[in-house]
Amino acid sequence: MNANDRPLGQPTATYESVFMKACRRESVQHTPVWFMRQAGRSLPEYRKVREGIPMLESCMRPELVAEITLQPVRRHNVDAAIYFSDIVVPLKAIGVDLDIKPGVGPVVENPIRSRADLAQLRDLTPEDVSYVTEAIGLLTAELGETPLIGFAGAPFTLASYLVEGGPSRNHEHTKALMYGDPQLWADLLDRLAEITATFLKVQIEAGASAVQLFDSWVGALAPADYRRSVMPASTKVFQAVEGYGVPRIHFGVGTGELLGLLGEVGADVVGVDWRVPLDEAARRVGPGKALQGNLDPAVLFSSTEAVETKTQEVLDAAAGLEGHIFNLGHGVLPSTDPDALTRLVEYVHTRTAR
Repeated sequence: MNANDRPLGQPTATYESVFMKACRRESVQHTPVWFMRQAGRSLPEYRKVREGIPMLESCMRPELVAEITLQPVRRHNVDAAIYFSDIVVPLKAIGVDLDIKPGVGPVVENPIRSRADLAQLRDLTPEDVSYVTEAIGLLTAELGETPLIGFAGAPFTLASYLVEGGPSRNHEHTKALMYGDPQLWADLLDRLAEITATFLKVQIEAGASAVQLFDSWVGALAPADYRRSVMPASTKVFQAVEGYGVPRIHFGVGTGELLGLLGEVGADVVGVDWRVPLDEAARRVGPGKALQGNLDPAVLFSSTEAVETKTQEVLDAAAGLEGHIFNLGHGVLPSTDPDALTRLVEYVHTRTAR
């Protein structure tokens, strides 16, 4: 089964939504819009409810997660919600000693550098993340016909945090392990693929209408290294959730040279950052995939006229696509004016009305 199949049993309330139809490359009444990091620091209501609550703790409070996830849907009139969480949540849930440090990001106490270090990564069970199931139940009841996108970090990006011990500019420890001990690297990614697949299954079974796999740092790799050392694990994740029939989205940053491969691993929708125009991205990805993207998030700091001009360039480049979901080429930047996002949604909806 794939995203073009009608789900088994009764179609869900979200099945005919513009977002889901665009994922299936069907005709839509307007181009759907959502934003990566649409829930977060750009919203004053988010900062208010998160005040004094550490990031990982906020991801484990179902009512808080539901409220944060809903905030941009209420404010911006986006066509999909994305589940509020963090890519390291499943790692924390299985007992990896890590924390998200403000201004830094995820920091791992005991980086994985040897085979013995793999013992940190036990299997994830649905009980480990019961708060996710609870939060998605609250959300789907509230969202109605608006789809909820579940998400997870891809094996390579999770591995890069685990091996480096935190965010990295050059990924030197990660690449040293990948090149120097290919078997340990393969075993690490395979274990992370199992954990990631379980995390996505939990979200789908709880009611997520689609899922996105974020491979945020995979743009650091050459295509040959991606194909040999990363692709098998990412493919395993997508295959694990294929039977659910929900759209699967794949996104990475700086992945212009990898776009074709990102589609090959099993995604129904390929996310494109702002560096490659969508018509060129479609050529690289090949037929049979919808595309998502790809306005530069920094454009939103310009004038309304400039935002509309750059947005129209994206829409023009997307004009010939089989399916297009409008998004930014990466996440909403923290100091973005929320009103700029609301205006952007309205502009795309109006300009693409059919």
